Parts: sequence; C-alpha cells; structure tokens
Amino acid sequence: MNELDLVIRNVALYAIPVLFAISLHEAAHGYVARYFGDHTASEQGRLTANPMRHIDPFGTIVLPLLTYYFLKMPFGYAKPVPVDYSRLRNPKKQMGFVAAAGPGANFLMALGWAIWGILLAGMHVTEPFLVGMAQGGVIVNAVMCVFNLIPVPPLDGGRIVTAMLPLDLARSYARLELYTPYIFLGLIVLMYLGALSPVLTTLVAAMIELIMTLVTPLAMLLT
Repeated sequence: MNELDLVIRNVALYAIPVLFAISLHEAAHGYVARYFGDHTASEQGRLTANPMRHIDPFGTIVLPLLTYYFLKMPFGYAKPVPVDYSRLRNPKKQMGFVAAAGPGANFLMALGWAIWGILLAGMHVTEPFLVGMAQGGVIVNAVMCVFNLIPVPPLDGGRIVTAMLPLDLARSYARLELYTPYIFLGLIVLMYLGALSPVLTTLVAAMIELIMTLVTPLAMLLT
C-alpha cells in the first residue's frame, strides 16, 4: 500500500469518529453555556450533533489533511460554538466549566468507542473496518481532549486557566486570544520541529491507557 492509498484509507476510517468528535465537542460547550444562562448557541441552531453545523471548510477538512500528510499528526478545528460569557450567571467562574465541557465530551466519546470495540470483540466481530473505526474513535478523541487542554488561549485549557486566575491576571491572560492566528501557527511549527509532538504523544498514550483501564472490567466480563 503506497502512501497516498494509506492516507485515503485512514481518511475513510477516521471520518465518522472525527465528525462526531468535533460536533459533540462543540455542542457540549453550547449545552453547558445554556445551563449557566447563555442561550446564544441554542438561538443560532448550534446545539446539534449534525456535523454540517460545526464544520469549518479549512479548519476541519483541509488543515487536518495537510498536517496529517506532512506532520503525521492531524491538526484542525471546527467552527467555534458562540458563547456570550456576559450572559453567564457567573462569567469568570462558569467560563471554565463551559471550556471544560468540550474535552470532557471527547473523553466520554473515547470511552464510548473503547466500549464499542470491546462489544465487537465480545461478539467475535473481526471486520477490519469496524475494529479500526473503534480504535480510531479512541485515538481521535484522546488527541482532541489532550490538545484542547493545552493551557493557552484560545484553546479550552487556556480558558480553564483564565477562569482559575485572579481577576487582574485573568484579564491579561485572556488577551492572548487576540493573537489566536499566531498561537495556532506557533503550535503547528512546534509540532513540525518535533518540540511539541513527543509531549502530546506521551499524554495521549497515558489517556488511552486510562481509558482502557476503565473498560477492562467490561472486557473481562465478556471474555
């Protein structure tokens, strides 16, 4: 199998996990924001698992393909769910919960894909595409969870840190979002140079190990 064929196979294998990962990640932000008083996402029809409502043509399709081909680690983003933090009942505190909802959704989806893989094994299903999709679902969501927890705005981890800082420091830290394009470019460069990828790979591996530990009792029950 040549490199192009491998890319096409992986795109087909990862398409469904990726689309659900980005859609439910973004919808989770909107649901938690609505719980705390901000109905902006709901008013704009973004509280949905429909991927078409969350896809950014460049960030969701073109950029992940390019970074996967050149960096061997897909990097991309969805169309952010709109959140008006001023409408939250306690904006500074609750923005952290809104931010954490996205990675939290990815963690739960990774857990769900792992359970699905165990159920396939329990039913003696060995079809490579289905088994590969279950594995891909765990990997994609683990990567999204870890990457989005990098503590730099505008990533979710940066907003969680902002919510935890004293007010003056929080305002200064939040201003980093003004440099979002440069931050994303810097992250891509760090991955290309190999400075960031080893750290992310280690953290993703640790998260996958945690997930597999959590689903081990189910695997033992079915074997």
